[in-house]
Amino acid sequence: MKFSPLIERLIESLRCLPGVGPKTAQRMAFQILERNRENGLHLANTLREAIQTIRHCDKCRTFCETTLCALCSSTHRDSALLCIVESPMDMSVVEQMGTYRGLYFVLMGHLSPLDGIGPEDIGLHELDQRLSQNIIQEVILATNSTVEGEATAHYISNLVRKRAIKVSRIAHGVPLGGELEYIDTHTLVRAFAARSEL
Repeated sequence: MKFSPLIERLIESLRCLPGVGPKTAQRMAFQILERNRENGLHLANTLREAIQTIRHCDKCRTFCETTLCALCSSTHRDSALLCIVESPMDMSVVEQMGTYRGLYFVLMGHLSPLDGIGPEDIGLHELDQRLSQNIIQEVILATNSTVEGEATAHYISNLVRKRAIKVSRIAHGVPLGGELEYIDTHTLVRAFAARSEL
């Protein structure tokens, strides 16, 4: 069925969200129009304000509304320890762990030559400048264990080693409580390769 041009535009606009296909976008659009017009207006205003106001932290590049995010401006963080993640969402996951007390650098992606994403596109020049300040003593690479994430980690580890800074990579393998029969082969191979002595 063909809807009015404005409804079609609304449905198409909602499809820009990850995981939202045509049917989900249509359900969302009609939910807003049928039952939640006031909430829809609130969402539109908040979205406009967020897009106009939220920027990148000058130090770690995560999203914030000020020059420095709350973590970078905190005096209770270990400035000698730097965790490198691909996205603000990854940073949030590490923070939820509640045990990491260092600072972050958010790449906003990963190296992907096939997609035209090179070192300058993920802020590696800014990272190198930060490393040159001689404050950081260890860099923890927490990129995803995808081909691109591994390539990014390898590139950054070479960059860090040139400055004689300790570099480590988070472990990958069998999750706590996981059963071997449900683990994919690549994860199991990595777990065996990274085994530690008891």
